[in-house]
Amino acid sequence: MKTYSSIFAPRAAKVFQGDREPIMSNQEDRLKTLIGHAKEYGFVFPSSEIYDGLSATYDYGPYGAELKNNIRQYWWAAMTKLNENIVGIDAAIFMHPTTWKASGHVDAFNDPLIDNKDSKKRYRADVLLEEHMAKYADKIEKEVEKGRKKFGEAFDEAQFRATNPNVKRSQERIDAVEGRMKAALEANDLEAVRQLIIDEEIKCPVSGTANWTEVRQFNLMFATELGSVSGESSTIYLRPETAQGIFVNFLNVQKSARMKIPFGIAQTGKAFRNEIVARQFIFRMREFEQMEMQFFVKPGTEMDWYNRWKDQRMKWHRALGLPVESYRFHDHIKLAHYANAACDIEFRFPMGFKELEGIHSRTDFDLANHEKHSGRKLTYFDPEANESYVPYVVETSIGLDRMFLAILSAAYDEEKLEGGEERVVLRIPAPLAPVKVAVMPLVKKDGLPEKARAIIDGLKLSHNCQYDEKDSIGKRYRRQDAIGTPYCITVDYDTMKDDTVTIRERDSMQQERVAIADLDRIVSDKVDLRSLLKQL
Repeated sequence: MKTYSSIFAPRAAKVFQGDREPIMSNQEDRLKTLIGHAKEYGFVFPSSEIYDGLSATYDYGPYGAELKNNIRQYWWAAMTKLNENIVGIDAAIFMHPTTWKASGHVDAFNDPLIDNKDSKKRYRADVLLEEHMAKYADKIEKEVEKGRKKFGEAFDEAQFRATNPNVKRSQERIDAVEGRMKAALEANDLEAVRQLIIDEEIKCPVSGTANWTEVRQFNLMFATELGSVSGESSTIYLRPETAQGIFVNFLNVQKSARMKIPFGIAQTGKAFRNEIVARQFIFRMREFEQMEMQFFVKPGTEMDWYNRWKDQRMKWHRALGLPVESYRFHDHIKLAHYANAACDIEFRFPMGFKELEGIHSRTDFDLANHEKHSGRKLTYFDPEANESYVPYVVETSIGLDRMFLAILSAAYDEEKLEGGEERVVLRIPAPLAPVKVAVMPLVKKDGLPEKARAIIDGLKLSHNCQYDEKDSIGKRYRRQDAIGTPYCITVDYDTMKDDTVTIRERDSMQQERVAIADLDRIVSDKVDLRSLLKQL
């Protein structure tokens, strides 16, 4: 059952220190601002823009590609380098079509959709209901905050939630909607889902009316033809998830890598879903990238591992230093057909708390069904227990594009500085920053450019560096702030005398004079991926 007990913080997280005043406050406009910034500074472009674009598809620009790759490397290293019993694969996008019959995607990979007759807009019925419940949860948190301010240190939050009449009324509404929604979805009773939307007087955000159509199921898989002859026998699908490539290779990996239960298989790659309601920038696209790990365990131990991976995955997120209040666990109301436990790690995006990562206990559904449909045994012989069994699976699955958006939205900040000057800065965690160091000659003469180039030559084997000599030094700082560069190094006339440079730190804007010989150590201490991995 999903619970809405976490804090709904309506304000933007302050991800900076000091007495500088934030001037970015309107969350409704924040996503539009991020989209504009991402395009202007080469993070994300609309796909096929010269042909007026293609709905819900995007291209990653120079800095976006770097950031995306750094996130992927952080995930991959955390999985495969820090865990001796996790290995990686790279499975094909196209798979035998029976794969998707066995996995349940042909019969059960559907979204319940509903249309508003007045606005002609289409919505996921379950999302409408979840957003409706979230409004009641928001009321609860506001009441709790009032209580905290009123009673101070004597405030007992648990008792307040259990006794405050306003909180109890809101929680009762949430519980009632949750119960009806869970029962309707599990019974696949689409009319009951529609009736619940009507009973709760949920209105279309565009038209403001409750003039709804019936709820219909829509399969999300993309189908295409294999080879030159069309027909049912040649129909294959673009994979809607990367997990099945892991399951069909379970024995190949187990035997070739000599793995013993428990062990995991990790994979990153593209997946494709024919989303009808694709929106909110790169949050929901038809072509996206997943980072998934399937952890194979002995039946009966899966809940222990499920809870361990919940903790471990949240620890991975927290190591990045993004606001703690921007994360929460969210248990599923309706379990997927393969799961006996499931939760999401949700992140507070500009459009509210949304799913970022899923942790699922998939039981033996996948391996058992592939065994049934393929006629091949997918059992594991446990030498310690002297028995064979089909392993259970605990899955962690995170959207790389959503993680990209989470970091971008948490990092973006507009500041009013002392003296009335303003700057836009991306406080991207330093190990993930697209450019780690910018080296700038103060002027474009007297050997300073050559000295700056020599410094880059000494750093570029370890770090992604950028040379910048255009415009004033202040404008160059602002340009690097806007792409999230942690360090700027300025070469001046004193450099030519004593081999020292000025190094400027992005977040504090503090400057320090250091020796060129110390640069690699200073930069590495902050931007090396190991600084994140050591926290796990």
